[in-house]
Amino acid sequence: MTPLEAIILGIIQGISEFLPISSSGHLALTKQLLGIAEPDMPFIIVVHLGTLVPVLIIYRKDIWQLIKRPFQKMTALLIIATLPAVLVALFFSDRIESAFASVNFIAGGLIITGIALMLSDRVKSVDMRKDGKNISRLDALLIGIAQAIAVLPGISRSGSTITAALGRKITRDDAAKFSFFMSIPAILGAAVLYTAQIVTGRIYISSLDPVALGLGFLSAALSGYLAINSLLAIIRKAKLRYFAYYVFLLAGVIIFDIMILNGVIFGG
Repeated sequence: MTPLEAIILGIIQGISEFLPISSSGHLALTKQLLGIAEPDMPFIIVVHLGTLVPVLIIYRKDIWQLIKRPFQKMTALLIIATLPAVLVALFFSDRIESAFASVNFIAGGLIITGIALMLSDRVKSVDMRKDGKNISRLDALLIGIAQAIAVLPGISRSGSTITAALGRKITRDDAAKFSFFMSIPAILGAAVLYTAQIVTGRIYISSLDPVALGLGFLSAALSGYLAINSLLAIIRKAKLRYFAYYVFLLAGVIIFDIMILNGVIFGG
């Protein structure tokens, strides 16, 4: 992997991890369109950890309170919200991996993401009665199910969880905050799982490039910081539909390209 490729993948990971446009879908498409080889697992782990940095910086006071008082309601809610994705990853990992190789699947996932974002803007502020302190266990479970669905390529984790939170009448700021908090165990859990697979020899590492790792980490962290601040401003104005237009357009381009390749359009 060249330094430029590391920066590109890091930026895409940082932006699309938090903006509701699907990080998995964009990374898969970028690798196919630019012909970038599949990154080694250490690089994937490092760029994911890079996206944790802006969350820890922006919400450092709240996270510090969780560290000081781990046995509190928010901790239980995050555990409940994380469990569905863990179960899906444990029992359906092979099918999920095969889905990433299908551009058809990515296009379908992007369409689902767009529909979810369009629905999220229809929730009126006057109907949002719950702040962070009033999130229930049922709320956390339903938001967690939305996150579990988002393990599929093309479906945005942040878009799904924020939409689910808004649907449960949680205020826009707290919907975004809970979604970002959910990314912490999700990213750490994935990093631990991948690291365990490397240690046990289930994943073979061909080489380690410290330059690529460092550039990927920094670009993911910086772009993630900008993405979080941008999303917070956008979600307060109830303008997530603009991201819906983007993912619909991207899905349309993918479908159009598939039709050309299959000879449906301009076929001989």
